[in-house]
Amino acid sequence: MKKIFSLIRLSSKKNFYVLILSDIVLLTLSYLIAYAIRFEGQIGIEEITIIKQTIFPILIFKLIVFYFFNLYRGMWRYTSIVDLLNVTKAILISSAVIIITLLMLSRFEGFSRSVFVIDAIFSLIFIGGSRLAIRILLIGSTGTVQLLRDGKSKQKRILIIGAGDAAERIIREIKDNPALNYKIVGLLDDDQKKNGMILHGVKIVGEINVLSDVIDTLKVDEIIIAIHQVTAEAMRKIVQMCESTNVKYRTLPSLSEIIDGKVSIKSVRDISYKDLLGRPVVELENDKISELLTEKVIIVTGAGGSIGSELCRQVCKYKPALVVLFDSSESNLYAIQMELKHVITYVKYRAVLGRVQDKKLVDAILKKYSPDVIFHAAAYKHVPLVERNPWEGVFSNIIGTNTMVGAAIKHKVKRFVLVSTDKAVRPTNIMGASKRVAEKIVQFQNCGETKFMAVRFGNVIGSSGSVIPLFLSQIRKGGPVTITHPEITRYFMTIEEAAQLILQAFTMGDKCEIFILEMGTPIKIVDMARDLIKLSGKIPDKEIEIKFTGLRPGEKLYEELITEGEGIVKTDHKKILVLRNGSNVFDIKWFDEKLQELCLQAGSHNAQGIKNILKEIVPEYKMSDDEAVC
Repeated sequence: MKKIFSLIRLSSKKNFYVLILSDIVLLTLSYLIAYAIRFEGQIGIEEITIIKQTIFPILIFKLIVFYFFNLYRGMWRYTSIVDLLNVTKAILISSAVIIITLLMLSRFEGFSRSVFVIDAIFSLIFIGGSRLAIRILLIGSTGTVQLLRDGKSKQKRILIIGAGDAAERIIREIKDNPALNYKIVGLLDDDQKKNGMILHGVKIVGEINVLSDVIDTLKVDEIIIAIHQVTAEAMRKIVQMCESTNVKYRTLPSLSEIIDGKVSIKSVRDISYKDLLGRPVVELENDKISELLTEKVIIVTGAGGSIGSELCRQVCKYKPALVVLFDSSESNLYAIQMELKHVITYVKYRAVLGRVQDKKLVDAILKKYSPDVIFHAAAYKHVPLVERNPWEGVFSNIIGTNTMVGAAIKHKVKRFVLVSTDKAVRPTNIMGASKRVAEKIVQFQNCGETKFMAVRFGNVIGSSGSVIPLFLSQIRKGGPVTITHPEITRYFMTIEEAAQLILQAFTMGDKCEIFILEMGTPIKIVDMARDLIKLSGKIPDKEIEIKFTGLRPGEKLYEELITEGEGIVKTDHKKILVLRNGSNVFDIKWFDEKLQELCLQAGSHNAQGIKNILKEIVPEYKMSDDEAVC
């Protein structure tokens, strides 16, 4: 039925009849040529009679086969290898069916087998060639019109660093779309085997280290970096070389930022700090993730936050039955809701505005939607703000987590994932201590029908709490860039990588584990600031001052990933480790009593009382001397 309705729609288009008529002429011509070649131009009366008897049934049958292979649904100007493969399949199958039919009906008496073989060859040449010709003519006419329209407008001359798949797609897009007014003048690649080769008519002129030499020779207006698998050190070197040329340079997003690996000239952007991190592409076990997410009901708390919103984007790729977006921020919730609807075009969602510590609301949500999975990303995470407003840290990070965990058990949610932080390790602030308590809430559950787990990692580039937006704002204003301490270091990863690894870790959880993401080498914040100043075209310490302001309340010089009594165990994924708890002895009754006391102290806004109880629950917690706002 779908094919019939599709045929009705196609029949209303003028181009459909033009293409049908063209194929009839070409198929007739190939059939006649096949007879002419087979009989060396001497076609007798008997052969003419056979041609008259067979040509119409053969034509009708081939056209029907062509239609079922979608040869009349494509856009002519975008004829591709896929279209040519469909042409080949349609011709081979139709010819094979015709030969088998004649063999069964008449054992080929009166027919020449070679005629149908020759006919298939010429049909392939004519039908495939006609579609290529249409594309060439249309692209050529578009280019001519564009040139006439632009007159003497100058094309921007582009040099691409990299000669792989990304560069190939960019070149193809530019050649297919003359309106872009770009001209690729050369490629650079460190693969010596590629030197001198041609990619879509563009020559690979040398290795990357000859960049400065070819800029003037090729009269380059802009450089595009189209390399994905590159280390941080190599990217820094390429950026430094580009800076020395005084030519504008940009890059393509990493593969983790590109949905389905699609690369486009429109996605080219300025170099950002995440390009200098050199984080490798995450390898996911998509089959395992898909098994647990596809056609399942998912709740994401903190759905409008940095990690929560990225989890929503990643989860939607696996086509769940429903995604419930749960957030207390109206603006953040609206933003992710509109992105899912208009950008990702995934409409199987419900937006819930509310707080995770609201027991009645949480219970009603879980009762109504019966979720299979909860990703609990809702938390207050700004260290100084939580330090001065500790009751809010308790309400959101501890009571909120306890409420969600209790509801998950009650409504028999299959999996519960807590998004944690490296600040929970030997915490020196209330934010870190509250997240460590949240980990304990998850860690010491019975793990009956609900599988609980926590995922701990460091800072993410581009999050709402990241220093990078602050640094960039300070650079735009001319400085100074303010840093708390010259020796302060942090672990960093991209938001996309963090969300992907959370999904990977969630497939492994079984016994209330805490998973830790491989964060690489800690980075000095002062080095990060200097890199950002350079990327902005300024000179650190000369054009932009770097000023040290002293550590903030509760801030540590170095973040840690494990605490005393925890041991790291490898998992099957190279970028995920699991923490083995040093002691299985834990007084749940005492823990619950302390949570009740915390709730009372938070309700009365008693900052010192909150700190004292946190110290009892998390002995390694070191209190700061900072005073609360009230």
